[in-house]
Amino acid sequence: MRRWLGLCGAVAVLATAGCVKRSASVAPVNAFQRGEQVGLVLPQWPDGAAHDLAKDRGNVVLLDIWATWCEPCRDALPTYEKLQQAYGARGLRVYAINMDEDPRQIAPFLQQVKVSLPILLEQDGRVEQSLGVRLMPTTFLLDRQGRLRHRHEGFSEELVTKYQGEIEELLAEP
Repeated sequence: MRRWLGLCGAVAVLATAGCVKRSASVAPVNAFQRGEQVGLVLPQWPDGAAHDLAKDRGNVVLLDIWATWCEPCRDALPTYEKLQQAYGARGLRVYAINMDEDPRQIAPFLQQVKVSLPILLEQDGRVEQSLGVRLMPTTFLLDRQGRLRHRHEGFSEELVTKYQGEIEELLAEP
């Protein structure tokens, strides 16, 4: 009985902390590693114009991997927008990378959640593979040289203080 209650508790924590991707898998071998420069060029929503993350070098970059069907993403996106507002003038750039198969779901979602972060789109599994995404939301922090420095899976209010500390640390670096 205890084992069953423990399993139910673990499932409940995962349900509130993050959404398992539909095709959850082990992080691929070719995923960017901590300290490695992240190089991605992704289409922007809604116009499809290419955005090269290399253009953000010199800034600290927060990448949030999310989907419209992910309940914790509803809580995370407004928090990341607040971080952009608080630290943007000091060099933080926040991008929300949408993993939905149908980008037409984005507009109704954003009307409900009311965020105005720049949205980039997953393209042919490139983000999932190169960043090793297994859970949503997954958040990545890149330093001013574009190197992967921090990765967090799931979302909770307790993580916000951690994000702030990591952002402050990265912004303080030359």
